[in-house]
Amino acid sequence: MKLSRPARRANLVVHVAASACWLGLTLGLLALGITANTTGSAVTVEASVRAMKTFTDWLLLPLALLTLLTGLVLSLGTPWGLARHRWVYTKFWLTLATVTATVLALRPGVDTAVAAVSDGGPLPDPGDVLFGPIVSLTAYLFMTVISILKPWGLTRRGQKTRTAARKPVDVTAARRTA
Repeated sequence: MKLSRPARRANLVVHVAASACWLGLTLGLLALGITANTTGSAVTVEASVRAMKTFTDWLLLPLALLTLLTGLVLSLGTPWGLARHRWVYTKFWLTLATVTATVLALRPGVDTAVAAVSDGGPLPDPGDVLFGPIVSLTAYLFMTVISILKPWGLTRRGQKTRTAARKPVDVTAARRTA
């Protein structure tokens, strides 16, 4: 499947915008997590983790899924391909891993923190609100860098595809077999 130029451009704009929003949201979550861990005020802790919950419940997963979906469409609808270039393949798996970590680790950790501080208790585990955003931010910055630099070259599949595309067709052999 090959995307038309307008479709490719529109998808690219949505992909870059969703990725930038996901990165910015993660930076905001990190700021809130740091605030929750460093303040001496129980009210500020509760406000920080409640804000984190709002962001993780309403914004984080839709942005993550939109980034994953538009990235898949771009990779499958352009010559870059999903498994032809190592940087694309790496971005796909890292995006899938961060989406999974968001669902299985970050959101439940924030929910646990909100439940604990809502009952008047302290923040149960600082890692619940810090480690997810730190790991995610690192992954997103790495993916941004490899999107710009496009390192590592072709995968084996990409090399085979390129070699097959460059092979001249033997017309006489094709006529003999027909």
